[in-house]
Formats: sequence, C-alpha cells, structure tokens
Amino acid sequence: MKIEYAIIIKNKTRLESLIERFNTKAQAKFYIERSGGNFQDYVDEHEQFYRSFLEVQTQLSGIIKNKVVEKDFIPSYIFSENNVIVVIGQDGLVANVAKYSRHIPIIAINPDEERYDGTLLPFTAKNFLNAVKSVINESFSSRKMRFAEAVLNDGQKLLAVNDLFIGISSHASARYKIMLNGKEETHSSSGIIVSTKTGSTGWLSSVFNMASGILGVSDMKYPQLKDEDLYFAVREPFKSIRTQTDICGGKLEKGNKLIIESLMPNNGFIFSDGIEQDFLHFNSGATAEIRLADEEAVLVLQ
Repeated sequence: MKIEYAIIIKNKTRLESLIERFNTKAQAKFYIERSGGNFQDYVDEHEQFYRSFLEVQTQLSGIIKNKVVEKDFIPSYIFSENNVIVVIGQDGLVANVAKYSRHIPIIAINPDEERYDGTLLPFTAKNFLNAVKSVINESFSSRKMRFAEAVLNDGQKLLAVNDLFIGISSHASARYKIMLNGKEETHSSSGIIVSTKTGSTGWLSSVFNMASGILGVSDMKYPQLKDEDLYFAVREPFKSIRTQTDICGGKLEKGNKLIIESLMPNNGFIFSDGIEQDFLHFNSGATAEIRLADEEAVLVLQ
C-alpha cells in the first residue's frame, strides 16, 4: 500500500491550556506568578515544542503531504492504510494514539529531550525523517506493542497500551470481587493497576517505589515481563472481616485472565493509560475480564 499522507498528531501545550482557561496570556501569567509559580517554565516548554513541531512539519512537507490532527479528535479520526502517523509529544500521547492506529506505523518524536524521558519516543525532530522514508519504502524496523483489554459483560471493551486502572472516581475505597485461577476474594482497596510490558516502567513502577521506600529496600527488583504478559497490583488493599488480601498482585500470562465484579453502586470506572476520558462505567452488576488483547500497535524504531 502506497503511503500518501503523514498524519501529524499533537496536543496542546500547558501554556495553551492555561490561556484557554484564563482567556489571555497576561491573565494566565498573573495567576501563576501570584500563586508563586514559574510562568516562564510554561513559556519555555511551549516555545521548545513549537520549534520542534515546525521543524518536523517543514521537513515532512519536503517529501510527503501531511496534515495536523489534534489529540482531542483522535478517538473519532479514521486512519487509512496509506497513512503514516507522526506523533510529536509525550509518551502518553503515543499511548493514546496507539489504541486508534489500526496497525498504521507510528513514528514518535520527542520534542524536548531535556523535559521528557521518551520511553516511547525513539526519534527527535533532527533524525525522524529517515524513519518516514523507511516507512514509505516499506523497509522499516518496528516494535509491536501489545494491548491489555478490559471486556465488560455487556460487550463494551477498553484497550490500554500502558495500563488499566479499575477503581472508583473518588478517594473512597473501591469495592469488588476479584477472581484468579479459580480463587475468589472480596476487596476494599484504592483500585487495581494492570500493566503491559510497555507500561511496566510507568505507573506500575510507582507501586514498587512505594513499597521500596516503606521497607527501606533500595535494590528491590521489578518484575520482568514478556510482551505476552500482564502484571497486576492492588493498591492499598484493606483486610477486614469481609475483605481479604491474598490476591494482591501477580503475573497474567498469555491466555490467563483476571475477572473482577463491581460491588460499587456508583462512581466505579475503568480507565486506560492515565487518561480519564478513556473509560468505562463499572458499577454494581458489571463484570470485567482483564486479559491480553489480540490487537497491537506498530511503533517504528531507529
């Protein structure tokens, strides 16, 4: 299939979001500085992003037609097989785009290496163009990113590149039944994180960092996951007369699944990749199967 269009995906900068909130840059500056914040940091981040963005767009225009799609429109945007996706932003933007990419190659660009770790961002504005040419010539190397998925008993489904969170949309305790390998428990906790290998250095790692700090163990080893594995961790499980804490973490190997039944009359939800807009309601009467999805995304490598 001939590649005809590059679809550039970007998100608003923090400065742009502030200006939307306060109507003008001057009002945003006044609010941030009055509260003791560093407004110049927002400005510097914004300017660096657009330097990278304009460099990417200029270089792309020399070899292929392209158009820009804002992140908010991704869930309803339909990618074509003659597209290559160019994401410029943070890791979370790559994760969000991947769920809708339909196997279209993704070239992910770190616009600011001084600010972003870029676990999912192998390219910069200086070196991404060869990757675009490789995709056009169908000679690129790639990494397949496997998704986790939550499937409800009513057929609704949610994918995650990094992680799923099952819990409640407040600081109250999440109540649910959890079933694994034929064993069942009733839980009261702060929710469950289910991580893919891609996401294992993100939210899941914070659980181990917390445990390491509490135990005073500086060399705690994190779980080693395969692409076909998921790992789950129950956050702050509470043991009582009616709740148990034996099923609090573990590996879900390919073909295995975690079954969770909501005991929350309202405000229960499942969201993916830290993006609360990508969610399913998960209230009493709902049951979710958490497992490795058949779908995968294609991340172009250097």
